[in-house]
Amino acid sequence: MTRFRLTIEYDGRPFMGWQRQAHGPSVQQAIEEAVEAITGEPVTLHAAGRTDAGVHALAMSAHVDIAKPITPFRLADGLNAKLRPQPVAILRAEVVADDWHTRFSCTGRRYLYRIQNRRAPLALDAGKAWRVPVVLHADAMHRAAQVLVGRHDFTTFRSAHCQAESPVKTLDLLRVRRFGSLIEIEAEARSFLHHQVRSMVGCLELVGRGKWTDKDLKRALQARDRAALGFNAPPDGLYFVEAVYEEPTPIAKRR
Repeated sequence: MTRFRLTIEYDGRPFMGWQRQAHGPSVQQAIEEAVEAITGEPVTLHAAGRTDAGVHALAMSAHVDIAKPITPFRLADGLNAKLRPQPVAILRAEVVADDWHTRFSCTGRRYLYRIQNRRAPLALDAGKAWRVPVVLHADAMHRAAQVLVGRHDFTTFRSAHCQAESPVKTLDLLRVRRFGSLIEIEAEARSFLHHQVRSMVGCLELVGRGKWTDKDLKRALQARDRAALGFNAPPDGLYFVEAVYEEPTPIAKRR
């Protein structure tokens, strides 16, 4: 039995999310079925994170155990062939140690949220960014975002369906930058609560349009109450950027 780490890019629009669902297609199901088609083995794919319906990934990390002898190159190529025409791509496959776990070995996760701040509709970014037609002040958004950096009880920014044991998380970075009409919000932490990033972005958008200040954001945080939330940003602009590990290639030096 060989454990493979897969690095995966996907467009979340056709899927109900990463995790297998009884009521619709998922990224996990698509890849598991592709692995079985190649190897003849039913498998379970484990991921570093679980994205919601409509959320995208630039480099999701996952692992799968396969008994059939196969090289990482052939596995990646075979999966990409089986996955077509679904918008899922295996960027890389690599052999990892048997005790390496894509979720539990992960030391950090990075997300990106993209806002297109313009009146014109989105021709190229439809479904891949949140269009906000009123002017947003990115500098004010960034200053307010620093209120959320650090270790806090993020109950206000937590979905009612969140399964995390504790609402307390340490947010390592929350940065807002403008590039022309594009506003990018980067978030980094060891782990996030369900809907945390989208909830933070929704409140920062209120700051950007002048409806909230950093004091309002602080009050919402300190309320520890979902009712104090501004609103959730839509899933369109959210991307899982990468999972961080202490060793980028966990077994290359061992085999």
